[in-house]
Amino acid sequence: MREFEYVRAGEVGQAVAMVTADPETSYLAGGTTQLDLMKDGVLAPDRLVDITRLPLGGVTRDGDVLRVGALASMEELAADPTVAERLPFLREALLMGASPQLRNMATIGGNLLQRTRCRYFRDPAVSACNKRRRGTGCAAVQEVARMHAILGASEHCIALHPSDMAVALVALDAVVHLLGAGGSRSVPIREFYLLPGDTPDVENVLRHGELITAVEVPLLPPGARSTYLKVRDRASYEFALTSAAVALRIDGGVIGEARVAMGGVGTVPWRATTTEQMLEGSPPSPEVFAAAAELAITDPYVVPGTAFKVELAKRTVARALRTAATQGGPR
Repeated sequence: MREFEYVRAGEVGQAVAMVTADPETSYLAGGTTQLDLMKDGVLAPDRLVDITRLPLGGVTRDGDVLRVGALASMEELAADPTVAERLPFLREALLMGASPQLRNMATIGGNLLQRTRCRYFRDPAVSACNKRRRGTGCAAVQEVARMHAILGASEHCIALHPSDMAVALVALDAVVHLLGAGGSRSVPIREFYLLPGDTPDVENVLRHGELITAVEVPLLPPGARSTYLKVRDRASYEFALTSAAVALRIDGGVIGEARVAMGGVGTVPWRATTTEQMLEGSPPSPEVFAAAAELAITDPYVVPGTAFKVELAKRTVARALRTAATQGGPR
């Protein structure tokens, strides 16, 4: 890790001004991924602006919306009673997303911005990484690839989005609040992340200097059933091979509303809208869930190491739907 300047911001406006003014300056919050990338030589900011003392934390409820400060920790959000009652699959995603030590350090804003775990992105000795340096190619397409994406991917980049929490937030239509030099703005989370296309190094809509201040999360309706299913190589401290965040509202033996998002398969947290459309108005049954899961994976981009994910993702979605449907409601 090369030398850098460390500054602690005393107020939000000061932090935004300092980072905006210098393209080589970055924010520092929990740092659980950022510092690793600096040690590996992937990131090399000249200055870090510590924002951990800013008043951007807390979890508050306003009617049927939960407002989560960007500096709230993953553990704080998972422990919130409203999350346990009305957003149980978000709680499951948080608990499965990291160890207790990391959950107490990692912030909600930082989790949304965590970088891919792609081995080629994280190894500066490998020159072929369009995400790290545009135009150099994608080594994962030609080399060993297993923990990589099959949706939203192309020959330019198959790096996987790693967040479990973001999958549940995409299913919930969360809104990300931003503050920059030009003022504040709000972005639906499904519009916050960008597909790699031919610019894999541009991962989201953040402008330099913009700061995530909060995330608004609509609550599931009373009586909704939800689950987060994560398929991984080991039971803890492991990223998803595939995952599914599912919420169902079942009235009179028919699915009135369905929310389905997937992790472990996309270059961004992936919403399975076609699956949702088929489910709504259908009776909950294993046959319906199997058919709906088939629609979750369309036009995948696979390489030899990721081909197994096509079938695994479908089975993950079908199993998550069955699990959610058999629940009596929120836990």
